[in-house]
Amino acid sequence: MEGPRVLFVSSEIYPYLPESPISNVCQQLPAAIQDKGFEIRTFMPKFGCVNERRNQLHEVIRLSGLNLIINDADHPLIIKVASISAARMQIYFIDNEDYFQRKTLYKDEEGEWFPDNDERSIFFARGVLETVRKLRWSPDIVHCHGWFSFLLALYMRRSFKDDPLYADSRIILSLYDEPTPEAFDENFKYKAMNDGVKNKDLETMNEPTFENMVKMCISHADGIIVAEPDSNEKYIEYALENKKHILEYQSPEEYIDKYADFYRLVAKRRKKNKDITPNGK
Repeated sequence: MEGPRVLFVSSEIYPYLPESPISNVCQQLPAAIQDKGFEIRTFMPKFGCVNERRNQLHEVIRLSGLNLIINDADHPLIIKVASISAARMQIYFIDNEDYFQRKTLYKDEEGEWFPDNDERSIFFARGVLETVRKLRWSPDIVHCHGWFSFLLALYMRRSFKDDPLYADSRIILSLYDEPTPEAFDENFKYKAMNDGVKNKDLETMNEPTFENMVKMCISHADGIIVAEPDSNEKYIEYALENKKHILEYQSPEEYIDKYADFYRLVAKRRKKNKDITPNGK
């Protein structure tokens, strides 16, 4: 049976980055979902450690060229693409010289978190949504993997809420047991403001902790997947308090079928109840 259209947004995908719980799932899951008859698109950041020549990345001129304003500065959006031929899957990469030319992901060579990780995640989330709009492709499900992708939930529900391409889209966040920063720059909420994103949407970020950022994003999501058995319980509890659909941890042998069923469930609920609020009430 044909499934809904799924947009996968991931911080890591193997083989472009080393193997990890996120990168392995985000290589295997989209390919397997596509084999089940779902239509997919897949995005990740073009971190500087991604070898463009070896992986045969090339720029998509027709999708590049937009400037995103973050912290009062223009940042050109560059879109590149590559294929995982064995999986018959195309990957879109969000690139920018200011944010994604470093040879490490989120920390410098001394192990310190980059002070502009907030801006980098803002750029990534907005860049994905702008590019999908240029593709004129309307996803039924947007599935975010890794905290670096989570701000997409805020922007889709606020900045892009009137865009018909996203009118019926549902957002799912996967929770992993991944390294996370304790806090972001003190000006996070002011950087995150954009058309449609108001001060009241970012009140949680008056204290710009990582925990508050995740809770803010969960509040705008429709479903939560517990991707690893050691995922943080407080976020699962918060999702339950906010009446989100929850898919508990699934074994490696069963997770693809369970995820496919979860996509159908969440997409079906959206079509039946188009006036559902971001809190799922």
